[in-house]
Amino acid sequence: MPQLGETVTEGTVARWLKKPGENVEKYEAFVEVSTDKVNADVPSPVAGTIRELIVAEGETVPTGAPIAIIDELGLRQAQPDNGPGTRAPEPVREGQRDALVTLSLSKGSHPTAPTPSPTNGYNNGASANGLRVSPAVRRLAREHAVDIAAVSGSGANGRVTAADIVAAANPPRPAPVIPSLSKDSSGVAQPSAPPSGESELIPLTPARRLIARRMVESKQTAPHAWTMVEVDVSDLWAWRTAVKATFERENGVKLTLLPFFMFAVTEALRAFPLMNASFHDNGIAVHKHVNLGIATATDGNLVVPVVRNAEERSIRGIAVAAGALIDKARRGKLDVDDLTGGTFTVNNNGASGSILSAPILVPGQAGIVTMESVVKRPVVRNDAIAIRSMMNVCLSLDHRVVDGAVAIGFLTDLKKRLEAMGPSGAL
Repeated sequence: MPQLGETVTEGTVARWLKKPGENVEKYEAFVEVSTDKVNADVPSPVAGTIRELIVAEGETVPTGAPIAIIDELGLRQAQPDNGPGTRAPEPVREGQRDALVTLSLSKGSHPTAPTPSPTNGYNNGASANGLRVSPAVRRLAREHAVDIAAVSGSGANGRVTAADIVAAANPPRPAPVIPSLSKDSSGVAQPSAPPSGESELIPLTPARRLIARRMVESKQTAPHAWTMVEVDVSDLWAWRTAVKATFERENGVKLTLLPFFMFAVTEALRAFPLMNASFHDNGIAVHKHVNLGIATATDGNLVVPVVRNAEERSIRGIAVAAGALIDKARRGKLDVDDLTGGTFTVNNNGASGSILSAPILVPGQAGIVTMESVVKRPVVRNDAIAIRSMMNVCLSLDHRVVDGAVAIGFLTDLKKRLEAMGPSGAL
């Protein structure tokens, strides 16, 4: 299996691309796997025939668990017919078949064929206690600490299969009960079972489950604080409007306010490096590089691809890098490297019409800042009322890492940088 990241601990079989009995070429994709970070097509480690699909579509299994068994081409081929007197091909024995290729969700490695046993993979199918168990299944039971004697075999003549071991290692959990609220005699809302037909249970995807877990973790671990400033982006808006057509023609990327905002955030983080830090039990780690995460909404999901070393990039460089990442996110083509290593996050809520928000911190980061909608409204300038393009900028921060003075200093610095941007600037 391709490298899917050191933090990946489980995967979901999203779609089988091959069925039992179908042939598969070496390195040909035969299953699509969804993890809590990305989707990936898994290539076959060998050429052969799909014999058994252990995991059903939509089922989530831990890394290291087998998902399919492939009969490798060559191990089951008949001997060539060299004319009369040639011995008939010997059928593949049951124990030998189980010792063929088992593909697993191997953490951080490519799938490999199991090492042949000294008996060339053959076993009479019987263990010491009389159960019919092949070498591959016995090895799987050892890996998952499953007592074979306690497993009821579903194979022929009571044979214990790989699927039986996986089922024993991962017993089904009862379906969750989703309560609704009803009021008791005192008028207090109380949970009750949902009326039949009035509710629909939407299964959690790995991504949604991860988002839920991390958001709860963030709120429970980091003491969130929040603040905001108003920013006059009239000159910046005029600059972007003047150059956006030429920029798109030359770079193939639409020019929004986001890269200008990211550039200003990067400069402000360099002026206030404590905002580009992470809290640890033994101290605060201040990061040498600014790796900006971009909160990006996709269909039913939220991902945060990372522009690395943003402090080394111009506005143009940030625009091109961010545009490529956002495009990959919307096409579902991000890999784990695109999603890891962020030190600070920006969020363009204004693209959805928001004017004020209090975002939740990405775990391990000291801050997340949002750019809200640009709204024309009257403001006082030089004791006169003027119509200006105004934008709220909101900051959530980890109060374990920084206090209010640092946070406000960072936000004020960011405001000054954004208001100083105008048509005379350089991309």
